[in-house]
Amino acid sequence: MRVRVLAATLTATALLTLAACTPSKPPDSGEALQYTEHARLAYQQALQTFFDKDWEAATEQFKEIKRKYGQSRYGRLAELRLADIAFEQDKLAEAVGAYKGFVQAHRNDPDVSYAQYRVCKALFLQVSEALLLPPQEERDQANVREAYIELRRFRKEHPQSKHTPEIAYMLETVTGRLVRHELYVARFYLNEDNFEAAVSRVQYALRNFDGSGLEPEAIVLLGETYLKMKKNQEAREAFRRVLASYPESPFSTPAKKFLQHMDATGR
Repeated sequence: MRVRVLAATLTATALLTLAACTPSKPPDSGEALQYTEHARLAYQQALQTFFDKDWEAATEQFKEIKRKYGQSRYGRLAELRLADIAFEQDKLAEAVGAYKGFVQAHRNDPDVSYAQYRVCKALFLQVSEALLLPPQEERDQANVREAYIELRRFRKEHPQSKHTPEIAYMLETVTGRLVRHELYVARFYLNEDNFEAAVSRVQYALRNFDGSGLEPEAIVLLGETYLKMKKNQEAREAFRRVLASYPESPFSTPAKKFLQHMDATGR
């Protein structure tokens, strides 16, 4: 008798355990469609508010979509629109953080390239010239370097992007600013007769920042520094390099004059 009771108890327990472990019924397809449709309608309404440039109201609407429909495509789109709102309000640092957050959280999303492009754009705008600030080459270059890194990454990861021409322009501009800074520092060292430091800064610029358009200027400065160091052979090589590689550059004129002076003085 006890054996039968024990067996019955064990059977009941096993059945209860099996029931507990059995996966719950997947959500009804109708409910899933309804969830998606509600998300879509909410997103469309918020998007209209966005187009009306009512940033405060749009922010609240997109935040609500992100909260309620975060598992849907529209929840992710709401994240991007919140970043766009920050961008449109010139809150560029906030926009950069939001776009980067989207990229990190949704690496396989089809809009990752858009978010990366907007990171580049926002960073580029951050380093644009401002009338009341010192010349670009005299400022801290941290933001410029960040823009340079992101622009190069975008060009590498999205070579066929429709934004490629704009990315190329921004990259050339940013690269030029980094090189100008290096040349500014090199000239400072040259004026202080710290020739080794001047050479080092010019060589660093030439080695690390291709495509700035400032190569002829940098090489002439390098040759001038070598000349003051009495390294005549290195100076000649630098000036000849400008004439050979950049004959149409305005800096071919000083390169030629330096060579003529060296020939006239027997250096």
